[in-house]
This record gives sequence, C-alpha cells and structure tokens, in this order.
Amino acid sequence: MQVEPAIAKSWTVSEDGLTYTFKLRTDIYYHKHALFGRDSTRAVNADDFAYSLNRLLDPQVGSPGRWVLNKVEHFNTIDKNTFQIHLKQPFPAFLGLLTMKYCSVVPREIVEHYGSEFRSHPIGTGPFYFKRWEENVKLVFRKNELYFETNHEGRHLPYLEAVAITFFPDKQSEFLQFTQGNIDFISGLDASYKDEILTADGHLRARYATEVNMIRGPYLNTEYLSFYMDSELTEIQSEWLRKSVNYGFDRKKMMTYLRNGIGIPAHGGFIPKGLPGYNESIGYNYNRKKAKDYLEKFKQETGIQNPEITISTTSNYLSFCEYIQREIQKTGLVVHINVVPPSALKDAKANGKLDLFRASWVADYPDAENYLSLFYSKNFAPNGPNYSHFKNDLFDTYYERAFNETNTKKREILYAKMDSLVIEHAPVVPLFYDEVVRFTRKEVHDLGINPTNLLELKQVRKLD
Repeated sequence: MQVEPAIAKSWTVSEDGLTYTFKLRTDIYYHKHALFGRDSTRAVNADDFAYSLNRLLDPQVGSPGRWVLNKVEHFNTIDKNTFQIHLKQPFPAFLGLLTMKYCSVVPREIVEHYGSEFRSHPIGTGPFYFKRWEENVKLVFRKNELYFETNHEGRHLPYLEAVAITFFPDKQSEFLQFTQGNIDFISGLDASYKDEILTADGHLRARYATEVNMIRGPYLNTEYLSFYMDSELTEIQSEWLRKSVNYGFDRKKMMTYLRNGIGIPAHGGFIPKGLPGYNESIGYNYNRKKAKDYLEKFKQETGIQNPEITISTTSNYLSFCEYIQREIQKTGLVVHINVVPPSALKDAKANGKLDLFRASWVADYPDAENYLSLFYSKNFAPNGPNYSHFKNDLFDTYYERAFNETNTKKREILYAKMDSLVIEHAPVVPLFYDEVVRFTRKEVHDLGINPTNLLELKQVRKLD
C-alpha cells in the first residue's frame, strides 16, 4: 500500500505540503499508432500530463473522476520532463489519488483525432495495447514490446503475448466456463457458486483442488449499516439503541454461514484491516446481554416499550439483513426489512430518506482518510459522502489536523482516534471487511493480489 514510482521516476514535496514536483522518465512510449508518424510512437512528456489532467477537468468530457483534482489549485510544466502540481491545502493522501486510473496519461493527437470514439481506440503506455473489442462478447489486448518495466533479471515485462476478456450474461455461465477450462481466471465469490467451490470454512473443495488455485487477501472495502443521524425517529437518535444493534449479532457466525468464511468480521472500527490506522480492539463483539442492557436503557430513557427499526437494503444483501433481523429481535428490538432497487437505495440514502440502510465503502485510494471522510461534518450528503450526517466537533478537529500532519506515524494516530470516536457514538454498524478472492487454473502463475483489487497482469505467466 505504498506509492511507488512509475512514469515519474522521482518526486519532491514542498515543506508546506502544497507543491509536488515530478521528474519524469524519458523512456516511456505510447502504444504504436499511425498518427504518431514515421516512428509510429513517441515519448511521454510533461505536456501530456497537463493535457490529460485538463481533460479530466473538462466539463464537456464529464469524467466521473473529476473530483480527484478537487484539492488542486493549478498545475504546470517546468520543462519537458518536469511536471508540477500545486494544492489549495495540504493533503498527505494526494499521491494515492494520483495512482487512480482517472489520472492515466493520454496523447493529445490521438484523443483529438477520435473524439468521443477514443473509448474504442484507446492509446496508453501500459504493458498491453488494445487490439480488438466486440462489445459484450470479447476484448483482446496484445503484448506491448515498448513497455519500460523489467523483472529482477532485467527481462522486459510483460510475459504474456495476449490477454482475452470474455463477457458472460451471468455468474453461473462464467463459473461453468471456468470449470471446463475455457477461461483461466475469475474474480470474486458469487452466491450462485460459493457452496459448489468452497467448504463452509472457506477452503477449496477436494474436487477442485487439483485444477484450481485460490488466492485471497484483505480488500479495502467495509460493509456496514448506517443510521441517518438527522432522522426524526427517537430510535435512530438514541446512542443506546445504536449500540444495542452493534452488540446484538454474531459477525463471525454471519461470515461462516453466509460467505463461507470469506471476509473478516468487523470487530474493529470503520477503517478496514489492511490500512494504517486500523485497530481491531475498538469495535463491537457479539454480546447479547449488553445488547439487551442497552435496549433497556433506551426504554427507560424514552418510555418507548416496543421500539422498531427498518433496515433498507438491496436483494443482493437480503440474506445478511435477514440474519441480523433474526438475531437482533432476540434482544427485544423489532426489525423490519425494506428491499429496494440499487438505484433507488443510492438516491434515497444520499437525500436522507432512509433511517437505516446497508452500504459499503470501497477505497478510492490507499489512505484511511478516504474512510474517515464519511464522518466529516462538511461532507454531508448529497454534497459529500457523509450519508449518516454524523457530526462531532472533536472528530472535525482531528480530521482537519491530519491534513497538515506530514509525519506518517502521527497521522496514523490521528486516524485511530477518529475511528475510535466514530465507533464510540455508533452512527454505523460495521459488518465485515471484505476480502479479495481470485480463482485461477493451475497453469496460471504469479497473478498475485492487492487490497484495491486492481488486475495487474504484467508479471503473470501461463505454463503448460
């Protein structure tokens, strides 16, 4: 989870944390294309980054990644191989933002030639170049002979000659093709085949162990329930009741029965396992007695003897919500479930129309600030990601202080304090920290895994 050089061979950050200066490599070439002229390619330069970031900001392009540059004041080229970015305010996680694919460099002449059709004629600098695309059928990439990275022996990457991506109408069809050996790799664990390929404790079943490899590891994704703190319902406003819900069900049992052990029960805070700032000791462990005690305190304080809550969710997570419903109702709290389409849930939670809803947060960049931004009071939805409308002055103070803290360890301490504050006031119910699960045929080697679940194929080999 550390940012490493790629096209930028090095960089410096000014003492005030506002200016980033990047020195670019001189041996990075675009994929070959006739529009580049006689040599069919050219080297990447600083002007390309200025063009690419301006394109990201262009309202006519309408990129969903425009927000990545929200904290940027301006950027400029110093010379052909030096690029500089100036921020409006310090933001230590900024390098992580620049690793997002939105910030990929593209050549002006190719983009302007194809216009809106650049999507089907892409040119970049990566280890594979675009060859063919039949929408909803197949996408083919070929080896980029000009790619700059090498292995530890000095051999140029990638190893594979080509990559073909096949599109299927559903997960069952995909899994069937995989078991028949027609495709080499599938990602994720779907309910339609999880019991077929995995045991209840998350191991490959014997009949697949000789032909299939499984790779798993932490994924920067927290699955949770969120209370809307501005709700008019007394139940939602009560910290006693919110804590009762957090104590009222067994997360470990939930993962065993509903996910075949894939995923880490969320006994820590909102920051997922795998990120600096994660603390496994600050969360809620299953304790039915505590859940009942907190519920009783709620009844005594409010006079409401038959409290009720409603969890809104999509059909994909209905089984989780039904499990939570059954367990929590044993404490005396009545739980209803409202199943809505994903688009309706997204709109309703952004506009404060749901009192309690299931959600997930996948990291956009590898820094815990990404998760803590959900609880900063100036980020209230719909203008920001604070869907719970949680507000705490001390949290806000820590959050703003973290922007100016350049010492990594001190910033991690601030992150842990913020996470602890959130859990103490319980605006959310962390369910589990997801895991990346990948299945490959035995012939595939060195695929690896990473917490952001990016598919990196430059080191992959396929052996007979």
